[in-house]
Amino acid sequence: MIYTCTMTPSIDYTIHLPTFKPGELNRTEHVHYYPGGKGINVSRVLHRLGISTTALGFAGGFTGEFIQQALTVEGIQTDFIATNEITRINVKIKAEKESELNGPGPIISKQQQRALLTKIEQFQKNDWFLLAGSLPETIDSSFYEAIAATCNRKGVHLVIDTSGKALHQLLQTEPFLIKPNQTELEALFNTKLHTTEQVIDRAKQIMRTGIKHVMVSMGEKGAILVNEDTTLVAESPQGNVINTVGAGDSMVAGFLASYLINQESQEAFRYAVAAGSATAFSHDLCDKSHIEHLIDRVSITQV
Repeated sequence: MIYTCTMTPSIDYTIHLPTFKPGELNRTEHVHYYPGGKGINVSRVLHRLGISTTALGFAGGFTGEFIQQALTVEGIQTDFIATNEITRINVKIKAEKESELNGPGPIISKQQQRALLTKIEQFQKNDWFLLAGSLPETIDSSFYEAIAATCNRKGVHLVIDTSGKALHQLLQTEPFLIKPNQTELEALFNTKLHTTEQVIDRAKQIMRTGIKHVMVSMGEKGAILVNEDTTLVAESPQGNVINTVGAGDSMVAGFLASYLINQESQEAFRYAVAAGSATAFSHDLCDKSHIEHLIDRVSITQV
């Protein structure tokens, strides 16, 4: 089983309009409400690819109920921990440019943290646990270390897709996969990376801490994958980018879906890039047919 964990889920309230004028009345053409958060996005894409998942995290109030109901309607299992706070709403404005207004995440109590660890204790060997999205800075780093230690002890494959201080803390926990984007990788090293070679060099540095796979998304410049056996550079398919929300999450889902079936990192990487591109070219998250339409257009070079 693949378990995804979104510490700070949201309802993504997505607004479409021709132009957005700050400080003025703006009338939308149409709107959508999605259960949001990086782990939730991964669960939604995996389900579309025929892979069963259970979405974990913390949810509360009427917004938390909406998220769980929406996922259940899609056929995705949920096992959220209840909070006393109303789960946030994030506003995504789709106009001539994309803008986002993200609400603050919840305060996760010690009791709620223990409840999550108890769930992880029930996992089986060779299960997968994805920790994704914003991780509240109010949580002590020892909690994330306890999650990683529990996964390692249980033989659970740990996948991390977060950023900032939490990502830095988790690099030493020997996860199976991490997937920063280029900006997040630059933040880890507090430097700008101007070339693909520089991105590869930094990815190799953090891989040496014991990470099995480092996959870095670089937007229109493609992506790289580094592991102990190879270094791969992917050129993304060309297309009309209309949606960047969830593209990185789709890459993670694509990699896991392919790897579970083939146990082969290069093809998993190709599928990941196709999945990320398929979401970027769509109004919502990608589906299997769109990924398979793009898969042969992903060019991969071994460095």
